[in-house]
Amino acid sequence: MPRSALVTGGSRGIGLAIARELAAAGDDVAVTYRSGQPPEGLLGVPCDITDSAQVDAAFKQVEDEQGPVEVLVANAGVNKDQLLALMSEDDFSSVLDTNLTGAFRVAKRAVRGMMRKRSGRIILISSVVGLLGSGGQVNYAASKAGLVGFARSLARELGSRNITVNVVAPGFIETDMTAALSEERQAEIKKNVPLGRYGSTEEIAKTVRFLAGDSAAYITGAVIPVDGGLGMGH
Repeated sequence: MPRSALVTGGSRGIGLAIARELAAAGDDVAVTYRSGQPPEGLLGVPCDITDSAQVDAAFKQVEDEQGPVEVLVANAGVNKDQLLALMSEDDFSSVLDTNLTGAFRVAKRAVRGMMRKRSGRIILISSVVGLLGSGGQVNYAASKAGLVGFARSLARELGSRNITVNVVAPGFIETDMTAALSEERQAEIKKNVPLGRYGSTEEIAKTVRFLAGDSAAYITGAVIPVDGGLGMGH
């Protein structure tokens, strides 16, 4: 039986790779997106996750078209990098509102149906930066670290209902964002990665597919780094 899956921020990059991987595994997959066109072959649902009313409307659309969400991947995120001394309060709070409070909004909406069904998978996409830290990214790192405490608390709340909650922490991944960096900066980053390369979006997607599947039924509250060894020990 195909499950109903929802990937936030699933119209490009890591989110789109996750959505395609879950679809390849046989799930019915919906993606939220804020701008542009939804990807072909997936149910596209316009939604700004900083708005609870839009989140509710998006879930209603998904529930109507493919049933209550059984697999939730909270992937939508933004970054507004700046040194703390120069960072505006809005740059700090808006990143937390999307990356951390956004995950709260979608998880809260998803757990209703999961608790009724007594099963579900919640996977939050964090970052190596949330564990390792990164100059100029105190807002982003705080939001991504916050997902770990959020996930582990939720894992304890929902374990008795057979709902697992896990975190994937990607390192530097080949996306439009990393492609825009200078060659010098890219070489510098790769020098710090024990495996000496960027990861691919597919490598993140396959990890999410594993956590969403039957093989990971006894894994909850875990943080799985997919970072080439960059953040090990954190």
